[in-house]
Amino acid sequence: MLPVPAACALLSLAPVLVLGVPPIWTQPEQVHLSYAGVPGSMVVTWTTFNKTESEVEYGPAGAPLFEMSAKGDATVFVDSGEEKRKMFIHRVTLTNLKPAATYVYHCGSDDGWSDVFFFTALNDSSSFSPRFALYGDLGNENPQSLARLQKEAQQGLYDAILHIGDFAYDMHEDNARIGDEFMRQIQSVAAYVPYMTCPGNHEATYNFSNYRNRFSMPGQTESLWYSWNLGSAHIISFSTEVYFYLQFGLELLFKQYEWLKRDLEEANRPENRAERPWIITMGHRPMYCSDDDQDDCTNFDSYVRLGRNDTKPPAPGLEDLFYRHGVDVELWAHEHTYERLWPVYGDKVHNGSLEKPYVNPKAPVHIITGSAGCRERTDRFNPNPKAWSAFRSTDYGYSRMHVVNATHLYLEQVSDDQDGKVIDNIWVVKEKHGFSAWS
Repeated sequence: MLPVPAACALLSLAPVLVLGVPPIWTQPEQVHLSYAGVPGSMVVTWTTFNKTESEVEYGPAGAPLFEMSAKGDATVFVDSGEEKRKMFIHRVTLTNLKPAATYVYHCGSDDGWSDVFFFTALNDSSSFSPRFALYGDLGNENPQSLARLQKEAQQGLYDAILHIGDFAYDMHEDNARIGDEFMRQIQSVAAYVPYMTCPGNHEATYNFSNYRNRFSMPGQTESLWYSWNLGSAHIISFSTEVYFYLQFGLELLFKQYEWLKRDLEEANRPENRAERPWIITMGHRPMYCSDDDQDDCTNFDSYVRLGRNDTKPPAPGLEDLFYRHGVDVELWAHEHTYERLWPVYGDKVHNGSLEKPYVNPKAPVHIITGSAGCRERTDRFNPNPKAWSAFRSTDYGYSRMHVVNATHLYLEQVSDDQDGKVIDNIWVVKEKHGFSAWS
C-alpha cells in the first residue's frame, strides 16, 4: 500500500495524465450534400479527425433503413495554420437515384455513424421547376438568417442552396476551428439539401485551401468553377477572386475565362439552349453595386466587369462575355446588403419596357444578396445611386429563386429582420433567350 504522501502526489498528477491523452475523433461531423452534376447522383461529404472508412448507408423513405450502401474515400487535409491540424474529408457519391424520390441516410463507418438525415434526389427533367435559396456572406458569428434557413430546408422548401461566397468569417481562423464550427452550423441545412458554392474573398488565406478541401462541387477544379443543369436552367459558378489574388497565378484567370467561354458556347448550342433556356451565373463580387464603400463594384472600371489592363497580357472582363452569350440572370454577394438592378449592360439600363421592365429585358438581370449575416454586420448604401439601381435593403436576409418554366423565373427577397417578410419580388419573363433576345 502506498504511503499517503505518495498517493496524494500521484493523484495530483492525474489531471495532467488525462489531459495528455488526445481524444479519438472517429465520429462523422460536418455532413453536407452536393450535386455531382450527373443525373441520379448526390455526393455526401463529411469530416473526421482520425482515419476511418468512408461509407454511406441509405435507402428510400418508408423502406427498411439502410438497405443500400456505397463506399468512397477520404483525403487528408492539413490546415496551414500554426498547429497544422489534420482532418480527413470523406466523399461518397451515390448513383442511380430515382428522380424526386426521398432517401434516408447516414454516413461514417463501423468506427461511428452520423445522425440520420434525408434528402430528395434531384429531378433531372428539363420541365422540373426547382426552388433555390440564395445568399452569400454567412458567418459563424452573427449568422442571423441561419435559423430560418435551417427550418425551411428541413421543411422541404428548397431543392438546392446557392451559397455565393464568403463562409464562416473565416474558415482558416483559430487553426481552422472556425471552419469546423461553421460546417457544423450549416449541417442542419446542407445535410438535407445540396449545398452549391463558389469562393469569395474571405476564403483566400492559404490559397483558398479550406474552401478547396471542404467542398465537393462538380468537375475537376477543386470547386473553383463548374456548371450544372437543373430544370430549365444551366447554372454556372465561377470565381471572381482570380481577378484580385494574382499571387496565386494569373494563369488561373485566363484558364477560367477560357472555360467560361467554352461552357457558354456549349450551353448556347441550339439543342442545349432549347432544353435549358435559362443561363444563370453565380460569382461573389458584383459587377455593379451602389454601396457606400470602395469595393470593386463601386468603380466604373470594375475588374470583374471590364477586366484588368495592368496585367500582361491584359485580363478580359466578364460583362461582354456574358452579354454575348445571352446570360439571363447574374447572382452576386460580397456587399452586405440586398440590391436588385434594372436590366443593365454597359452601365446603362435596358428595360424590356417602361411598364414591364423585366418582361423580355434587353440585358441581364443582376441580384446582389450578401446580407445573410456575419460579424461584419450590414453595409451602408450610397445615397445617390445610379439609374440602374431598382431596389435596395440593408435588412439581414436572403433571396429565393423559382425557375418555373422555360419562360418564367421568380425572384424574391426575405427579410429576417422583419420575421421572414418578403420585401421585394419580381418575375423575369422571357419569350426568347440568347444573344438575339437583346435586340
